[in-house]
Amino acid sequence: MKRKTIEPEQKALEINLNDRIYGTFSEIGAGQEVARYFFQVGAAAGTIAKTMSAYDKVYSDRIYGLEASGRYICESRLYKMLDHEYGLMEERLGDNRPDTLFFAFADTVSAINYTKTVKGQGWMGLRFQTEPEGPSNEVVLHVKMLDNDNRQQQQAIGILGVNLVYGCFHYMDDPETLLISLMDNLRDRVEVDMVRMNGPYFKDVDNRLISLRMVKNGLTDVAMFNAEGKNVHPSEFLYKKNVLVVRGSYRPATHVNIDMLDVGKTQFVRDGELDKKKTWVLPEITLNNLRDGGEINEQDFLDRAEILGALGQTVIVSDCEEYAKLINYLSDYKIQKLGIVIGVRVLLEVINEKYYQNKEGQLLAAFGELFSKNVKLYVYPALQEGSAELMNCHNLPIPDGISFLYKHLLHNEQMVDIEGFDPEILHIYSKEVLRMLRGDEAGWEQMVTPKVAALIKEKCLFGFPCERLEFEY
Repeated sequence: MKRKTIEPEQKALEINLNDRIYGTFSEIGAGQEVARYFFQVGAAAGTIAKTMSAYDKVYSDRIYGLEASGRYICESRLYKMLDHEYGLMEERLGDNRPDTLFFAFADTVSAINYTKTVKGQGWMGLRFQTEPEGPSNEVVLHVKMLDNDNRQQQQAIGILGVNLVYGCFHYMDDPETLLISLMDNLRDRVEVDMVRMNGPYFKDVDNRLISLRMVKNGLTDVAMFNAEGKNVHPSEFLYKKNVLVVRGSYRPATHVNIDMLDVGKTQFVRDGELDKKKTWVLPEITLNNLRDGGEINEQDFLDRAEILGALGQTVIVSDCEEYAKLINYLSDYKIQKLGIVIGVRVLLEVINEKYYQNKEGQLLAAFGELFSKNVKLYVYPALQEGSAELMNCHNLPIPDGISFLYKHLLHNEQMVDIEGFDPEILHIYSKEVLRMLRGDEAGWEQMVTPKVAALIKEKCLFGFPCERLEFEY
């Protein structure tokens, strides 16, 4: 059944009229609008124990402590705010209100500035109880504001804060509905690109699925999670770093996928004379790949995530079929050097699809946007069909209409062949490995690393037919 969208004023009033819900609001920067909604609709005395704004940095530091990074719009600041304010609630009111569901709301936000050099973004979170005197749970998110006006961005933050408070208390049993409700009355005004749900009430929630559902439901085009399955945000670990994106199906991750990650990084670091410690390699899985002609299978996604996590990878899940969308997203975090590893067959498919479908102008625009931002493309080779000859970016059958542009990209080394690859593994294709492992055919284990093979067998990933023990009585 379709859920009815509720106006923020009605949501705030419903919370206010619930005499069991009681807590504090602490807001830094542009987030001053959230508490205002609860005050303006009336009956706020039933909800609000305290509101505050540590707007001055010195005051903020005295209350919440110093930030090692010197930044105030950051994840660690938000957690310090939640820790401090929720701790005060328990300390000061725990004995006085035994039947109350306590909460602490916090945000630290910067809105667009007068000169439009700051786009507007921030962190927001709610720590809350689901039963009186029970343990706390929390939902934390990062938001990018899309309005081009300071006042409108502040209003959007107010609505988002109300949506978060309401969603946590009304949709906590349905994490996907909670996610979708964050965008109530906010479509095209904000992008929520990181959500993390923690606590006993969310013990069965897989935050990797939260990332997938954020992208699937249009909260963002890009989400990320690390090897431990924790949802992360690029502002916290990619700022002014070097990034190499390796798009693939990873269904499963074969020797070829691992080779693309390894030799791609080696060449990327060497070409740019980069610091390895400041260089991240990020496997990317797109929704288009996950659909594979049908609906998204969440278990299939988790199987891929399980493998990549075991390999120590931080993963991008995106709705960026066009690379330009991903590049534009990452550019907000002042990436120093950006490289993309792409299979030569995929590159040829992209070129032919746009060129032969009378989209030559789109192809030229895509190339222009791709390489105008100092992005370097690393092309992984493949075997020519029915031949032992290699196909690479220098012998690709390019349509005559764009051959001049293509040669220009090669000449300027904006597109290069990957070197140091293993030619002995180019016969391996993920689809064939998937077919073989599902049928438990001999030989598929040699096409993946021992670690990947063991994990597939241990956890029955990708439909591997695990043995079932039969007991005789």
